[in-house]
Amino acid sequence: KKNIKIFIDKPIIQYSIEAAKKSKIFNKIFVSTDKIMKLNPTERREICKGKTLAYLFYEPSTRTRLSFDSAIASVGGNSLGISDITSSSTQKGESLADTVRIMSIYSDVLVLRHTLDGSSRFAAEISEKPVINAGSGTEEHPTQAIQDLYTIKKEKKKIDGLKIGIVGDLKYGRTVYSLLHGLGNYDVDVRLISPESLRVRSDSIYEIKKKLDFTESTNIEEHIDELDVLYVTRIQKERFPDEEEYLKVKGSYVVGLDLLKQMKDDSIILHPLPRMDEISTDVDNTKHAKYFEQAEYGKHIRAALLGLILNENGF
Repeated sequence: KKNIKIFIDKPIIQYSIEAAKKSKIFNKIFVSTDKIMKLNPTERREICKGKTLAYLFYEPSTRTRLSFDSAIASVGGNSLGISDITSSSTQKGESLADTVRIMSIYSDVLVLRHTLDGSSRFAAEISEKPVINAGSGTEEHPTQAIQDLYTIKKEKKKIDGLKIGIVGDLKYGRTVYSLLHGLGNYDVDVRLISPESLRVRSDSIYEIKKKLDFTESTNIEEHIDELDVLYVTRIQKERFPDEEEYLKVKGSYVVGLDLLKQMKDDSIILHPLPRMDEISTDVDNTKHAKYFEQAEYGKHIRAALLGLILNENGF
């Protein structure tokens, strides 16, 4: 099992979203997550007892890193790693390759987040242990997408047949690309809503276009009344090469109570978090808001993934 790498960004390893339709891997992960949520704490701690997760975070993170920490602890393992590169040997000039090799010696599975596109692919090629992509530059964020799909299925009881709107920064928001790859395995109608300058990158969705129906728009109100799921993303200020360009699109969309009045009664709002001002806090206590439940599901999804990766015969 050491050669299995968990990715969403194809063309790395076909044990991923790209192969999900054939391998039924989504369903396997979802069923495993349901199972793990029903286990009592003692049973859960047997799943990865004695296993070690190493995390390498070259970018700031709250939810992803801590949810992996919490996930491995909940299934009996432990974690160690780098959460602040300013206190690591990277400041001495150590390469990513050497860091990955060393951390794979200390652990059973690695979780990597890096600023550079292709970083997770590179790490997977040199690591002796499984690598989980926790965010690779502007490319993708696999476990977030699995978490998003699971949330939709849990809250809407299905994924097929839904109308899903994705709004905000679709150019730099890596969660968007992973989610689109994932949604390509279902029969869904997708509306991509963003400023013109923040539309999805055409080179990144070439394959997606072959299997996913979607339309692009700049106006959220044109679609809001027909959506089953509204997936909101923040404007990725840190990825803009020019701050002036960021300021032009800052605050382009704000989901508040007025917009909720136009939504279907049973529609849900998701957000990968962190949020800035794109969802008003007034929305938090409404029946539509499911982003905090989404974050909680993330812990269980990651626990299930770790259990599947670290147990040859499953759990």
